[in-house]
This record gives sequence, C-alpha cells and structure tokens, in this order.
Amino acid sequence: MSTSPPEQRAARSEDPLDRLPLRERKKLKTRRAIQHHALRLFERQGYDDTTVEQIAAAAEISPSTFFRYFPTKEDVIVSDEYDPVMVEVFRQQPPELPPIEALRRVFRELLPEMFEERGLVMARLRLTANVPAVRARMIEAMRSGTQGVLKELVAERTGRPPGDLDADALAWAVTGVLMSAMYAWMDGVVDFEDMAELIDHNLVFLAAGCPL
Repeated sequence: MSTSPPEQRAARSEDPLDRLPLRERKKLKTRRAIQHHALRLFERQGYDDTTVEQIAAAAEISPSTFFRYFPTKEDVIVSDEYDPVMVEVFRQQPPELPPIEALRRVFRELLPEMFEERGLVMARLRLTANVPAVRARMIEAMRSGTQGVLKELVAERTGRPPGDLDADALAWAVTGVLMSAMYAWMDGVVDFEDMAELIDHNLVFLAAGCPL
C-alpha cells in the first residue's frame, strides 16, 4: 500500500479524531479505549469466552456504560470512529467533484491513517472472518452505519432529498465495493497492504459504470 511521504504525514493531524469537535472527540476516544480492551481480551481468551462484564471491568466502566457505546458485544468489533471523520473530510472536498471522486480523495487520505493501526484493523478483520455472529452483525450494521452515512453525503452533495432512491443505490454500490475489498482479503486473494489500492480500483471501476 502506498502511503504519503513522512513530511506530509507530519503535517497532518496524528489522530484523525482531532478533526472533530471536542465533545465528539471525548466520546469517540472512550469508544476506542473500550474497543482496545475488548479486542485484547478476544485475542487472549477467545470471542465466545469473553463477556461484556469482563470487557467493562478491563475498561473500568460499568456494563451499562458499555451498552451506551455499543448496543451488542459484536458492535465493539464492527463499529469504529471513522464514519464521523469521513463526513468531515468529505464535506471539505471541492463542491464540483462528483460523489465517487470525492470519496476516492477521502479514502486516499484516511486509509493510510487507519492502516497505521495495523494490529487493531487486523484483529477486527480476523474476528469478522472467523466469528459468524460478528460477520452477520457487520452486514446488518453496514446499513445503519457506513451505508447510511454515505447515502446522506451523496444526497447532500447532489442536492437530492435525504430519502432519494438513486442516492441510496449509489451508497449501496460504494458499500459493496468496500465489502468486496474486505472479502478479497478474508479469502486470501489480496494482502492487507493491497487493500487501499483495491478499494481505489473498485471505486474507479464503479465510477466508469463497471465496464466488463
């Protein structure tokens, strides 16, 4: 995977959460801390043998606080803090860019930052690949999470109403090419380092009308 030169990375915020308002940063940093404790326990003792109570104890919170941040145990794996960051970066793109080109720029900026946390990303992908309940929840959560965010952004950029069916279809298409890259890694078709290039390729392919 190609990354930005060191001087460009130094010029960027070290943490993408720093792009967000203070209140959002605090909430999302708490989510991230809970997630780190959960993934550490899953790696050490297995997903099925780890309880929400154990995760809460490791994170020094109550189980009820855990459920305020994550509705289910599966969500601590499939959820991340990048959707709100993606919204911020997308809205900074030049207004004349069509949605997919704007998203290509967003992913080119954010994916190197995300993949710097290789251990965290790999742990989440392994659990998604190997735990059926997590995989099922990931697919379900795409609609309320990333796909819903993409639909809102596409409608906003193209001046369409929030419930526009064409915006919804494009958001699902983008979600599909993202999942295609993820499953290509799960199936051993591409290396982890190649996922960013594959995502960009898939978006170019989609923007061109999927010519075969």
